[in-house]
Amino acid sequence: MTLLGSAALGVAGISAAGIASGGLAWGAFEARAFTIRHVRVPALPQGAPPLRVLHLSDIHLMPNQRAKLRWLGTLGTLRPDLVVNTGDNLAHPRAVGPLLDALGPLLALPGAFVYGSNDYFRAVPKNPFTYFRGPTALRPDPAALPWEALTDAFVASGWRDLRNARATIEVGGAHVDLVGLDDPHIDRDQMPAIAPDTRANGGPDGGGEQLRLGLVHAPYARALAALRDDGADVIVAGHTHGGQVCVPGFGALVTNCDLDRRRARGLSGWPGARPDEPGGEGSIWLNVSAGIGTSPYARVRFACRPEASLLTLVAVGT
Repeated sequence: MTLLGSAALGVAGISAAGIASGGLAWGAFEARAFTIRHVRVPALPQGAPPLRVLHLSDIHLMPNQRAKLRWLGTLGTLRPDLVVNTGDNLAHPRAVGPLLDALGPLLALPGAFVYGSNDYFRAVPKNPFTYFRGPTALRPDPAALPWEALTDAFVASGWRDLRNARATIEVGGAHVDLVGLDDPHIDRDQMPAIAPDTRANGGPDGGGEQLRLGLVHAPYARALAALRDDGADVIVAGHTHGGQVCVPGFGALVTNCDLDRRRARGLSGWPGARPDEPGGEGSIWLNVSAGIGTSPYARVRFACRPEASLLTLVAVGT
C-alpha cells in the first residue's frame, strides 16, 4: 500500500471513530431529553366531557438517576384525571423508595398499573444484535427485584393492581372500566374472568360505563386481541421503547415483540386503520409509549426521546 493510501485509511478510521463517538454522545443526551407527548383520542360517548389520562411506562429507574427523578416529580403539574402505568419501573433493588418519592404527587390521584419483566427481574447485558432475531427470552434464574414492596405501596396509595384483573372506577365524572394483563413477554398474561357488561347494566351505580381501558406491558398480538375482544375502547402499552434507536425517516428497527414496527410508538389503530379513518371499522385505539428509561446497560436513545403520554380522551366525532 502506498503512503497516500495508508494516510487515507487513517483519516477514514479517525472519521468513523469521530462519528461513532458523536453518535454515542448524542444518544446519551437524548436519553435524558424527557418529553411529554400530547395525544387527542376520540373514544368517549357523545356528550361526555374530556378525560385526561397520563400514561407512564418503562421508567427503568436506577436510584442515582437524579435528572429522571426530578422530571418525574414534575408530572403532577399536568393534573391528569387518571394515571396508568404499564410497567418496567425498576432497574435496581434500591429504586423503589426514590421512585415512590418522585411519583408522590401522582400517587395521590386515581391510578392503575400492570408490570413488565423488569419489575420482577433485573435486566442483564445483551448483545443488541440479538433483538433482530426476535423477542428476547428471560434467562434462567434471573435476579429478583422488590416488586412486592412496589405493589404494596401502589395499592396503599389507591392505585388499582390490574395484573390479570379488572376494576371499575369513577374519574373525571366518567365511569371507567379497567382491565389489565400481566406481562405477555414472560408468559404471565391470563385474561381475567368476564365481568358483567356495565354498558348494558348501567355501570356500578346506574350511570353507565363510558370507557373501557385496557392495560398491558408488552403489546403482543394475542394480548391486544384478548383486550379488544373483551370490549376495550383504548389499550395502553409500553415495552418497545419506541425502538430506542431509530432511523430518521424510517423509524424503529425492532419492537422486541410481534408488534409491527410502525406501531412501535404513538397512537394508532389496531389491528387495522385508526377507528376514525376509512377502513378502521373493527379497530380500537392503541397507544404505545416510547417509555421514560432504558436498560442500565444501554443508556442511549437515538431519534426516539423518552416520554410520558398525556392522552386527552374526547367524545367520538369531536
